[in-house]
Amino acid sequence: MYNFEFAKPATITDAVKALAAEDAQALGGGQTLLPTMKQRLASPATLVSLNAIPEMIGVCVNDKGEVCIGGATTHATVAQEARAHYPGLAALASQIGDPAVRNRGTIGGSLANNDPSACYPAAALGSGALIKTNSRDIAADAYFQGMFATALAPGEIITEVRFPVPQKSNYQKFVQPASRFALVGVFVAKYADGVRVAVTGASTDGVFRWAEAEAALSADFAKGAIDALSPPKGDMIADLHGSADYRAHLVKVMTGRAVAAAG
Repeated sequence: MYNFEFAKPATITDAVKALAAEDAQALGGGQTLLPTMKQRLASPATLVSLNAIPEMIGVCVNDKGEVCIGGATTHATVAQEARAHYPGLAALASQIGDPAVRNRGTIGGSLANNDPSACYPAAALGSGALIKTNSRDIAADAYFQGMFATALAPGEIITEVRFPVPQKSNYQKFVQPASRFALVGVFVAKYADGVRVAVTGASTDGVFRWAEAEAALSADFAKGAIDALSPPKGDMIADLHGSADYRAHLVKVMTGRAVAAAG
């Protein structure tokens, strides 16, 4: 590690000011950033911690019935406090990493990093969530823009994520045992106006919606509705953990399991 400045603002306004400094970097749980710094792959001059801002911590339900989660809320808190309101989301949070990761990592940090194998992007996209920042609201469909790429501008902070609660939902994750990330993860959510299916871990473009499965499941929310479908293979990740064909197969299997568990 090398020397750097450390700021711990108590308000969003102060955090935005601190991030305006040259080479400043926001710090959530640090589960990705700190290992990257230790490997000298990143070298911010100032780390701006977001973990002492009360308005960015906690889980609540607003007057629309949406589950609202502060950007600095840990995975463990989501797993516990969202269970009564959005059990599918809480169950997803309980599967992230290990206890150490869940007690340090934050939802805002995960979404800002947008790792192609992270779990929260699937929940946000699969729920049609609204990502609120210090300056604007971004719909999940517009937020994710490819592997590690998002709509966030430099210095912009995720302050809250609002999740519309579906009638039914489930997340199925095929775990890569060494990293605990998803080799493939599928989040299925059934709303009154249709079904959303979001896939993480599989594509070189990061999290994506499987449109064909959504259409089939909107017409018939049953595992058999996707039997005749095949996920697109052209942009599937191929590496030492699995070929593109293998990942495409897992997408279909995990989708079927999610539908069966939700139903």
